[in-house]
Amino acid sequence: MKILALSVLLLLMSCGGRKTEVTAPTVLLSETEMVDVMTDVYIMENAINHRRGKSMKISNLKTRGFDAVFTHYGINDSIFRENIDYYNGTPVVMKRIMDSVHANFKNIQQKMKEE
Repeated sequence: MKILALSVLLLLMSCGGRKTEVTAPTVLLSETEMVDVMTDVYIMENAINHRRGKSMKISNLKTRGFDAVFTHYGINDSIFRENIDYYNGTPVVMKRIMDSVHANFKNIQQKMKEE
């Protein structure tokens, strides 16, 4: 399964200088839903990278992990990518989404440190 890494998303955002018309996907996730999904995707990517750094097997984790995230939100990877493309068409909104994702992730990290 091909999943866009968060770093790729940031790269795509930086290419937002060109305005291209992007039509809304059939299943349009709200900004709040995108923040939630992207936060969980970011957490999954970090878990995978952590395991990779410890030379642990990640192949099944990657497939099962992203499938579980998307299933939780009632979407699939295609819907996620279509929404990424859509929101990348409006860089101001995508920046707001990404700022919220980073804030969520920092809050989660802080809570984990406190436990």
